[in-house]
Amino acid sequence: MAPLRFSANVSWLFPELPGLPERLQAAGRAGFEAAEVAWPYAEPPQALASAARAAGLRLVLINTPRGDQEKGEMGLGAVPGRQAAFREGLEQAVLYAKALGCPRIHLMAGRVPPGADRAAVQAEMETVFLENLRHAAGVLAQENLVGLLEPINTRITDPQYFLDTPQQAAAILQKVGRPNLQLQMDVFHWQIMDGNLTGNIRKFLPIVGHVQVAQVPDRGEPGSSGELDFSYLFQLLEDEGYQGFVGCEYRPQGDTVEGLSWLRSYWDRRGHPRGGQ
Repeated sequence: MAPLRFSANVSWLFPELPGLPERLQAAGRAGFEAAEVAWPYAEPPQALASAARAAGLRLVLINTPRGDQEKGEMGLGAVPGRQAAFREGLEQAVLYAKALGCPRIHLMAGRVPPGADRAAVQAEMETVFLENLRHAAGVLAQENLVGLLEPINTRITDPQYFLDTPQQAAAILQKVGRPNLQLQMDVFHWQIMDGNLTGNIRKFLPIVGHVQVAQVPDRGEPGSSGELDFSYLFQLLEDEGYQGFVGCEYRPQGDTVEGLSWLRSYWDRRGHPRGGQ
């Protein structure tokens, strides 16, 4: 069984550093070989690509743009009336992905509109999402890119987010039926919404293109105290033959590098030829 490969989500890790280039450098020094960035759009794509190369990192994941933050938007994929803006954002994400050599884009579903009843708009939002995903799949296929759908929990993190369970996401993927659209599994969100991680990982892993981790309920590093046994979960992913990256998308409880003791322990057990600390 091959050891897991980890990517540093520099939108979350190294918050003590001011910008993405500095965080990428820190991730490289810490021994990471890959990184992911939620929203890279404040930096010119070529500058970000240069910073990643200098740090010895490859970029493995970015998100589509959030939309109008002043209006509380958090992605546009399923938002009625925002189809044109979603397509514009997708074009921007593809431009960045190509410049960064990044193979995956998280296609953010977005939130139920303010004041709307979720049950009342569910069917309309799914119809919009399916339309946008079919369009996105075609655009991404031309560039040999993969689109990902990530359920985000509506109990703690984002009560208005449209896509909130792996079952919902898998059903939508099945309806779209495009091989370059896959599931993004964040065990933090899955545990909060549904639990049964062993069963859900085994069931859905064949359509998972990326994994992210954080402890529950405080979203700290896997080595912090909480509900999840990451030694077990990492072994399960290995046993099930997961070949993708495991993104470290968590809120460090203290100094980021000190908090990576869990990862250094994993690397030591698996004989990882890492550099850095």
